[in-house]
Amino acid sequence: MVHYVTVATCALNQWALDFQGNYERIRESIVQAKEGGARLRIGPELEIPGYGCQDHFLESDTTLHSWEVLARLLQDRSLDGVLIDTGMPVLHRNCRYNCRVVILDGKIVLIRPKMHLANDGNYRELRWFAGWARPASVEDFVLPRFIADITGQREVPFGDALINTEDSCIGIELCEELFTPQSPHIAMSLDGAEIILNSSGSHHELRKLRRRIELIREATLKCGGIYLYANQKGCDGDRVYYDGSAMVLANGEILAMGQQFSIGDVEVTLATVDLGGVRAFRAGMSSRSMQASRSEMSYPRVMAAISLSAQQAHFDFSVHPTRPMTASLHSPAEEISLGPACWLWDYLRRSSLGGFFLPLSGGIDSCATAVIVHSMCRLVVEACQRGDSQVLADVRRMCGEDSEYVPERAQDLAARIFCTSYMGTANSTSETRARARNLAAAIGSHHIDVDMDTVVSAIVGLFAFVTGQTPRYAVHGGTSAENLALQNIQARLRMLLSYLFAALVPWAMRGSSGKSLLVLGSANVDEALRGYFTKYDCSSADLNPIGSISKADLRGFIEYARDHMQLEVLGGFLDAVPSAELVPFSPGYVQSDEDEMGMTYNELGVYGRLRKIKKCGPYSMFAQLLHVWSQAQLTPRQIADKVKRFFFYYAVNRHKMTTLTPAYHAEAYSPDDNRFDLRQFLYNARWTWQFRQIDDAVTRLEKKDNIVIEE
Repeated sequence: MVHYVTVATCALNQWALDFQGNYERIRESIVQAKEGGARLRIGPELEIPGYGCQDHFLESDTTLHSWEVLARLLQDRSLDGVLIDTGMPVLHRNCRYNCRVVILDGKIVLIRPKMHLANDGNYRELRWFAGWARPASVEDFVLPRFIADITGQREVPFGDALINTEDSCIGIELCEELFTPQSPHIAMSLDGAEIILNSSGSHHELRKLRRRIELIREATLKCGGIYLYANQKGCDGDRVYYDGSAMVLANGEILAMGQQFSIGDVEVTLATVDLGGVRAFRAGMSSRSMQASRSEMSYPRVMAAISLSAQQAHFDFSVHPTRPMTASLHSPAEEISLGPACWLWDYLRRSSLGGFFLPLSGGIDSCATAVIVHSMCRLVVEACQRGDSQVLADVRRMCGEDSEYVPERAQDLAARIFCTSYMGTANSTSETRARARNLAAAIGSHHIDVDMDTVVSAIVGLFAFVTGQTPRYAVHGGTSAENLALQNIQARLRMLLSYLFAALVPWAMRGSSGKSLLVLGSANVDEALRGYFTKYDCSSADLNPIGSISKADLRGFIEYARDHMQLEVLGGFLDAVPSAELVPFSPGYVQSDEDEMGMTYNELGVYGRLRKIKKCGPYSMFAQLLHVWSQAQLTPRQIADKVKRFFFYYAVNRHKMTTLTPAYHAEAYSPDDNRFDLRQFLYNARWTWQFRQIDDAVTRLEKKDNIVIEE
């Protein structure tokens, strides 16, 4: 028997605490779902208040306003005829839960609290919510009086239940529950749930989407059934970017999938699926039938008076089921070109400022940041050309243009919202100055070439006047303290000048109508991990789109942009040796980042993943690298020296992590301790006990292998 059902899953660009905007986007998605013929609609996790409210979840206002938004949805008769799954915090018996609220025709069908909370990495749900600890159990929830007046219900089911429609059965699991070893969808499927709903607030990390798809595909391939996955998208007010990718799968096949990166606010993904196909798929698996017949988990059921499939006496040949598709996954380079660009656009349009200011050094890191802004401009122009009214309104408001303005090229938009500046000194080279100038011309930014020597001389002169001592660079006979201080003066002055220009360049160009600019930083994740940057230099900014992206991935991104964005100028950045250019040139010494760090960027990537992802301290990192790097013909002592060098510099520079510019989170070994990497910032950098254990291990290994150590 064929039973076609049309379902809708949504990716919404919600904003924490923007109750009015969130309500409008939710309602618009329901309207679009209904117009597309869907009778079941699912939205992102906590879509009413926004997922990223953080400690605002502890405020009673957040819960109250969420109920008020729900009340407006319940009162809207134009939304009738659709089973709506939405999300909000709910206080039940003085415990706060992260809940799905299922409504139909002005009544609440079920409130389903989240059972397994995300509480690692970027997530702190246990700080704000309790987890529902009684699977397959419900109890009565007493509605707020103003909600009861609308629905005519005094109490509604609260807990873990299945929803029976007139023609099917629906189960709900929330985000993290999919990733747990005993995911709820397994027991729900065995108890007869044919459709599983998953509302998520899942952020983007490089190479992460593939895992999400594999988990859902395996769930439906093993259990059979239809799986609807909804996700938030965009920047809702923090470092992470939610990457959409709402999808519908059935019996192990992807039927429909939304975009991973998009600057639109509302995206509804529709699919028409055959319930009969689910039943045939399951009945054809003997082992599944045996497990289902023996399952001890029996869920309570609540009734939703709706048929998801059309009631037809005969097969309707006019209905066309959605055909399976192959997921289109972006390469890491494409992810870098799109994710941070969408994140920057959300932040810019919601900050009500006029654009971005970027110190453009002529190196690959600031180059990558500039190209990400260029990618953002390309996305915005494409949306404007398609007639996206929301994007057009944002562009016109930001640029102060009239109601007819439509940008035609990314470079035209950049000229209005993007200012770059090369801040050179006597230590800068003509090559980096030219690279910065040529890149600015290629992407269309308003470019300023600044010579800072007079400002640097003034600062050094003031110190000399006060102390009677004039510091010198090491190449001129100065001490390491003098050499470092002279470099840091240049770096920190760039930060001061960046904020000065960001505030006043728009005023100088446009008068009183010029809005100030957001300052962008360009320190990558490897330099942050090593602490290879000056505290409060031009890495200190308002936002950093590359702050958790490795040097290796940035090079891959620049290669991609050179070939796919027609930016031939990027070839020069790929060929250049990374250098801070903060000391005078001398025939015997050329400043190089990797030489000064005492380790390569590739090595830093290895250290970072072992430290954060593999949870390694110094000793366990040494043990792991013995097996990894011995193939590179490194001796145990050489590996030990490298590990000890890394942990020494990691420890002495850890305090810098407290001042990291808020960065787009794209890599799981980010050292940002403001949100993600919760470790102390005062260490015993000698690591006395740990390093002694490493040294003892090296000694044992050398004796075992009869290695002769030459003095």
